[in-house]
Amino acid sequence: MKKAFTIFVNTIRTLTFKKLGLLLGTTIPNPLFTAISFYATLKAFVLAKKYFPKTNSSDGIGNAFRHALWTSLILMYYCKISSPKKALKWCKKITDLHEELFPNEALQKQMDLHNNKVGMDLFMEMVPGIHRQFFESSFLIDELFKKVKTAKILTKNTIIAEAELVYLK
Repeated sequence: MKKAFTIFVNTIRTLTFKKLGLLLGTTIPNPLFTAISFYATLKAFVLAKKYFPKTNSSDGIGNAFRHALWTSLILMYYCKISSPKKALKWCKKITDLHEELFPNEALQKQMDLHNNKVGMDLFMEMVPGIHRQFFESSFLIDELFKKVKTAKILTKNTIIAEAELVYLK
């Protein structure tokens, strides 16, 4: 977890003044959701590294898993203090902001946004069947491992089903 925190701090240091202002303007008015987002980010990073040590930080299947886990964890934690509707709105806002602050190549961005949505959709699909106060990360991880088995390689011409994880070769 310490290494993940160091990576986070070093990443923040790369932001321009304008991007830092955008980040602070979004997060300062929402300190509780910000803290939850930070915790979910670290947890997703650590778990993805545990399960996918070689591809969690590349464009591989581990990265796809990490993005979907990240958004579903954010929602899981938010829903413990807020409604699923508000949680989804904030999750989309903060994860889209991440993609804006730390831009990738077009195909990488498409992959990240798609996998973020897979995680959000997975949580929103599961939440009606489990009281949100008793929701556990293991529920999400189990479902995401199923999605890993059917993940598709993304290319410029790939047609992707909404519920499938995607990764780059």
